Amino acid sequence: MSQTEKNGMISTGNSDLDSRLQQWFQWNQNEDQNVEVREMMEKQDVATLSKLFLERMQFGTAGLRGRMGPGFAQMNDLLVIQTAQGLLKYLQGAFQDLAGRGVVVGFDGRHNSRRFAELTAAVFEQAGVRVNLFAEVCPTPFVPFAITHCNHVAGVMVTASHNPKEDNGYKVYGSLGTQITSPVDKEIQRCILESLEPTIAWEVTLSPDTLDQAQLVDTAEAYYAVLKAGVFNAEANAESPLNVTYTAMHGVGYPFIVKAFEVANFKPVIPVVEQVEPDPEFPTVKFPNPEEGKSALNLAIATANAHNSTLIVANDPDADRLAVAEKTRQGDWKVFTGNELGALLGWWSLYTYQRRTPDPDLSNVYMLSSTVSSMILKTMAKQERFNFEETLTGFKWMGTRSAELKAQGKTVLFAYEESIGFMCGTGVLDKDGVSAAVRVTELATFLQSNQGLSLSEKLNYIYSFYGYHISEISYYICHEPEVIKKL
Repeated sequence: MSQTEKNGMISTGNSDLDSRLQQWFQWNQNEDQNVEVREMMEKQDVATLSKLFLERMQFGTAGLRGRMGPGFAQMNDLLVIQTAQGLLKYLQGAFQDLAGRGVVVGFDGRHNSRRFAELTAAVFEQAGVRVNLFAEVCPTPFVPFAITHCNHVAGVMVTASHNPKEDNGYKVYGSLGTQITSPVDKEIQRCILESLEPTIAWEVTLSPDTLDQAQLVDTAEAYYAVLKAGVFNAEANAESPLNVTYTAMHGVGYPFIVKAFEVANFKPVIPVVEQVEPDPEFPTVKFPNPEEGKSALNLAIATANAHNSTLIVANDPDADRLAVAEKTRQGDWKVFTGNELGALLGWWSLYTYQRRTPDPDLSNVYMLSSTVSSMILKTMAKQERFNFEETLTGFKWMGTRSAELKAQGKTVLFAYEESIGFMCGTGVLDKDGVSAAVRVTELATFLQSNQGLSLSEKLNYIYSFYGYHISEISYYICHEPEVIKKL
């Protein structure tokens, strides 16, 4: 028995910490994590124990995201159960038709993602709420799409996106198929704190209704139908001279990209075989984020060079972001920034809309970007006389505003954020790396076949016509919740 645990009592010298530890052992049934906590107690590591148990991971507009491990400040079974119970309580108060409309739950390929998704489904199922649980890993954009397609009141995606392998996360979408905004996050956090004691069995057995995939299969078919409807020239795509290399970055994207390229009438992508299957260890990359540039794309570049490929498209592990690299005429590789891709996709979105729509009235057409992104779309809007709106940082704002505009009968062509997030149309009211990969490949095909241009050359033309928009972007990584909160 630990020196801090005698006669069934815990004594660390801090009564608040003792109470939290007692609560943890009372509720948590993950014995591996209980052993880990007792080892810390044996070592009298009060500083680490205080950090893990006196602090609590806060639910925000991005849900939860953080390191996996024991304690109320990390991602684990108990924290997920508490979060799901709080979300359930909030939705019960907000939607009288919750039980019938239900929720959708998806997950990526990270450690514990399936487990966290099943625990969430169990919480809602026990309360008599209809649950659509994806049976296998899926891209994040499939969850918001399923919400609107199936008329769910909410959705949960278990993912930490492109974070390090030690992390996981819990993202919540509202009834519009958009990420939640304040004050909803604060209401959910309040409900979580009122729902801390677990009410479900630790060993999850889900009902056949929850495991039934019929509606989710229909959802996937509907997603690809929307994607196909947006294809500009299927015949030209079939004749595309491009060999496209694709990396899933050890994430979920590959089978969905394969289907998307088939639907768009492209020949199959050339996969980076070392990175094509979901692998929670991310063994070939230091950081599974294609936004890192060449350091994350070295295997993709090697694969492309070996297959006479001049275009690389890369998703992050949950396939909601897209990175693109192009081989220049000089034989070097250019990795595009998010702002550069935003300029290219903005131009393409407008061009294809004008060609599809006889005598287009651009007074009801919109594009959006967030305040941390380039203002290239704003400049385009002034020149071409469509509408541009700038939002606060994050797709939660662009998605929500797009939903409002759509409800007013407006047409939202495109929205983006510099961190390689792109929303092409309003089929998914969030960033979508699958559809964006198809649109970039369509653009590259069109440019090469019709204008003899590369993406880089077209970008220079866009800048020479609308004005140069230059940016220098970097980031800092912070793991301290209090510092993040202050920022």
